Amino acid sequence: MDPVIVAGAGPVGLALALALARRDVPVIVLDEAEALTDADGLRRPRTAVLGPDTVAFVERLGYAGVRGDGASWSAWRTLRRRTEVLRVEFGPQDSPTHIAQHQLERGLRDALLACGSVRIVPGCRVDAFEQDGLGITVHTRGSHDTWWRGSFLVGCDGPRSTVRKLTGVRFPGRTAVDRHAVAVIRAELPEPGVALLHRDPPGAPAGQEVTARPLPDGLWRLDWLLPPQGRLLTSDALVERLRSTLTAWCGSVVPYELVGSADYPVHQRLARRWRRGRVFLAGDAAHLMGALGAQSVEEGLRDAENLSWKLSLAWHDGASKILLNSYEAERRGAVGARLRATDQALPLLRASGAWQTVRHAVLSGSARGQAELLTDSHLGRGSAAASSVYGRSPLALPAPRSGGGKSGPSPLVAGCDTPPGGAVTDVSVTALDGTVGRLRDRLGRGLVVVLIAPGTGVWDSRHWLTAGLMPRLASAVAALPTRAELVVAETYPGATAHSVLLIRPDGRLVTAMVGCRPAELYSYADLARGGPPVPAGSEGTEPDSDDGDGEGGGPGGAAGTRVSGHTR
Repeated sequence: MDPVIVAGAGPVGLALALALARRDVPVIVLDEAEALTDADGLRRPRTAVLGPDTVAFVERLGYAGVRGDGASWSAWRTLRRRTEVLRVEFGPQDSPTHIAQHQLERGLRDALLACGSVRIVPGCRVDAFEQDGLGITVHTRGSHDTWWRGSFLVGCDGPRSTVRKLTGVRFPGRTAVDRHAVAVIRAELPEPGVALLHRDPPGAPAGQEVTARPLPDGLWRLDWLLPPQGRLLTSDALVERLRSTLTAWCGSVVPYELVGSADYPVHQRLARRWRRGRVFLAGDAAHLMGALGAQSVEEGLRDAENLSWKLSLAWHDGASKILLNSYEAERRGAVGARLRATDQALPLLRASGAWQTVRHAVLSGSARGQAELLTDSHLGRGSAAASSVYGRSPLALPAPRSGGGKSGPSPLVAGCDTPPGGAVTDVSVTALDGTVGRLRDRLGRGLVVVLIAPGTGVWDSRHWLTAGLMPRLASAVAALPTRAELVVAETYPGATAHSVLLIRPDGRLVTAMVGCRPAELYSYADLARGGPPVPAGSEGTEPDSDDGDGEGGGPGGAAGTRVSGHTR
């Protein structure tokens, strides 16, 4: 089968290529840049805040030094004027990691270059493609004016995505919903390792907002909220803001070195479609976000994690159309929910006097309630966290009952704090060979089946491998329709003893069951892969349904569809 073609060599494109390569899928990465370099460094202050699940994903890809190259926060503080209204402490397992984007790209690129099944081609820009029942042919111009043959094409080529434009997919949304001035400085600030959000600092105009997020080596990224339609901030005005901010925090202007600065608007956009036949969109090509602390890079990495195991399954074993369509249903739904939550919070937090006046029941008339809303947006908690559950996924519907031919949820469903489609909690697990590790480390290779068995930690694995549910459950897991691994956990939040959790390769819960019911487990595993694979070539040639925006009939329908910069 032909390789997967990835257009774009930013963090999302590199992560997707690496995730596919780790699953033995050959990849061609087409990069518009002429050379692979990070010489600009922090002169362009682009950074990313990655949650623990995303950091674990990056580490599984082979970039083991992501935590060392970034800064793990010990706490987050939210201040209003001179008062701390909220503080969130982080432990080793739930600490965010703040990393410079060029450092993240370099770590992913180094890991990718060590994979023999990946080819990175610099100086190439996609300008046409043709689809057929067995694959896709992509034309590039630049240093390689030629055609490339692939099985799928994924556009990770940024907000001005050529791949998205060639597919005719619209990219509606809002422009400049927020605007920020950014500076990266090297300085000694109070409480190293603690991120800070300061609303209405002393001496600043009402509604002023500034964040300070630590980076390694004594660096800090500072963001100031600016008027959306104001003029560009001059260098003198930036220095004035910087000195005023440092004085408010430290009592005087501490010595600092200005490493880089920028002035940028935040747009919110969501592509109408994320799949057209064998063409997919991911990262900034599919969505733009960033208001109220939303992390576009992290969402893009979640796109890569979600899509990679599905394309891998399609490449190796074939896939149903349901499986490939589930990428758009899950990720577009999650990002859309995050954008809606941001849209609802923005007028409450940006309105003049919102922190002093009751404007909505959500705020409860208290500064603490408003601080919690703002903090949750930055940390991906509360309503922002709800967007991470794939509640309407076609892979999370109730599986058929065993026997009787009726569909619907099983009458025996175990209690579990994680909803179907939600990210599982990282717990300690024991493999069948007795190896003890973390659940996050077992993800990415196939389905994971977790038996909750209190007490197994005190016994050698050779004793409990032949006791209780284990023999029957091990046989049931071996008979599943796709690759799966069985592990044992002492506990899991909300789950009782003898519960069985079925988890997808991207760490999403399929279901929780009571005891070992082989037919039920099989039906849920079959659901997780979208049902049996269709014949080779069929998954990319069936016409996609129109989404009501006038884009139906675009590429991805009939075999042999050609799209280029000259023909549409």
